[in-house]
Amino acid sequence: MSQPTAAPSRTAEIDAALAEHSSLPPEAIFKEDLLRGGVAFSEDALRIASGFKPKSYFIFSFDLTPIDQMEQAENLRAPEEMCLIGGPRGFRRTIVSVRVNPASPHRVELVEGRLTLMLEGESVCDVQLQEIPEYYRRSLENGQPVTQVAPTIEWGYLIYLTVYRKCQYFGFQEECRFCDINENFRQQVAAGRPYQTVKPIDQVLEALEIIASSDNHAKAYTVTGGSITRHLKGQQEADFYADYVRAIEERFPNRWIGKVVAQALPVEEARRFHDAGAQIYHPNYEVWDPRLFAELCPGKEAYVGRDEWIRRILDAAEIFRPSHVIPNFVAGIETALPHGFETIEAALDSTTEGLDFFMSRGITPRFTVWCPEPLSVLGKDQGPAPLAYHAGLLERYRDTLRHHGLAPPPGYGEAGIGNAVFSVSAFMDVL
Repeated sequence: MSQPTAAPSRTAEIDAALAEHSSLPPEAIFKEDLLRGGVAFSEDALRIASGFKPKSYFIFSFDLTPIDQMEQAENLRAPEEMCLIGGPRGFRRTIVSVRVNPASPHRVELVEGRLTLMLEGESVCDVQLQEIPEYYRRSLENGQPVTQVAPTIEWGYLIYLTVYRKCQYFGFQEECRFCDINENFRQQVAAGRPYQTVKPIDQVLEALEIIASSDNHAKAYTVTGGSITRHLKGQQEADFYADYVRAIEERFPNRWIGKVVAQALPVEEARRFHDAGAQIYHPNYEVWDPRLFAELCPGKEAYVGRDEWIRRILDAAEIFRPSHVIPNFVAGIETALPHGFETIEAALDSTTEGLDFFMSRGITPRFTVWCPEPLSVLGKDQGPAPLAYHAGLLERYRDTLRHHGLAPPPGYGEAGIGNAVFSVSAFMDVL
């Protein structure tokens, strides 16, 4: 009997992806690998990182280990994002969201006084961290830290307003199988963070007043939270989230690009976001394949249905115009057990079909890289999607966008390697 073949090292896997996808910036492939599998930190690196902009857990955990299993208190000491630059591979500036995984072969260490990304013992590049913004050191009149009300991500470009920290699909086994929003809320509260289920509008405005008085770097804000299937504070979903947008735009007219992440709502309800002042609408479709949509998004399938969800996205383009309807999908869940595609090519073909469908109509989706969050249904007892899938998707996304003659989606800053700040996937880095 032949001996089982040893799994290739992560370095060999990355080198193979670099060779097969040579049209992509190498930095983008490393970024995708860090996002799908997380990064570890040495104690010295965490000591340094704790003096920089901290991880805010702005909506999901985006970690591959629960807080109660973090032996180095990474949840309090790890940075929000890191900048990969220089080093033996000559990396151009690349911003990556930090997803904690103490078991990752990617490890940030302190080497000769410099933070360095190491992979299986070899230096990859230098790591730079973002300074703590002045507004991060301030609190509201009630003592609530600004960071818990209005954190910024994408290297300070985007103010992220998770105004409802739970989702009403949870508790009925209707939650999206890759999502840990409610479980993340619970673990953060247990860990001592001063989380509120609902952020009052007046507190959001107070936090934004502090940011506006001391910052010129943020260019956009996102109003979002969990799905509202019934009522919240006596309101349906469209009215609840539109009230925040309206209040922000009345207080700070045209100060930032306003974005709303919500369900795909009937056209008259989606119109309320536009009328309130939002410029961009993200009715996320999560996964393209009809079978996988039903399996992985059971609540959305039951309440709306996949075909109706897509119709509502198209209807919203008549209100916001196509370029300003930007639905997200979660890249990698197409391969997840037990329901995912059996081959990388089949998964890529399905996702590309969705990209072509929307882009042929002027709608430009975006994606985030899935990592198996252990507090989600799908994140238990399985690894991430193969790196080959993520590298292939970057090429398919770039090429489909070019085929339809579309520009990068608005509201994400500059595109291109060395310029992009979108940190939860590399799609902007490769455009």
